[in-house]
Amino acid sequence: MGKDHTKDLLKFLTVFDEDITETVLWLREFVWNLYPKANELIYDNYNAVAFGWSVTDRLGHTFCTIAVGRTSKNIHFGFYFGSQLSDPEKKLIGNGNQYRYILVKNKKEFPKVYMKKLLNEAYVNALAKVKDPKQIVEGTTITKSVSPVKRAKKNTKPTTKK
Repeated sequence: MGKDHTKDLLKFLTVFDEDITETVLWLREFVWNLYPKANELIYDNYNAVAFGWSVTDRLGHTFCTIAVGRTSKNIHFGFYFGSQLSDPEKKLIGNGNQYRYILVKNKKEFPKVYMKKLLNEAYVNALAKVKDPKQIVEGTTITKSVSPVKRAKKNTKPTTKK
């Protein structure tokens, strides 16, 4: 499994428009190509489809995440411990104790070079959080949770009552 294991994620993304799905899969490819030994953790929640990369199979060791809001349709490219990153250009959004992200509107505007630098820093930080090297798992995709909410492709045609 790993990068080529897309069955669950593709199923969870069916509720989104094609352009959103395309952007999300492009971002996924971007991270997998940089960190092929990381593990992808997928969460299909009631309010978002989120997935990220961890050096183990645990959320607490996640260094990068991608999330798509079910209502907002916003795409977040984020860092689980983003508050600990240097972010010299102050591109990351968020004021909480931990998570930071950028909103991704399209592939052309995505700051690839800058994100590679932050990804590297986040990856090093995640490795430092692992207390037992036996926890490190390499190159797997793990679906961690699935929302019980039924998924159906949005009807894009207006309905009329007679």
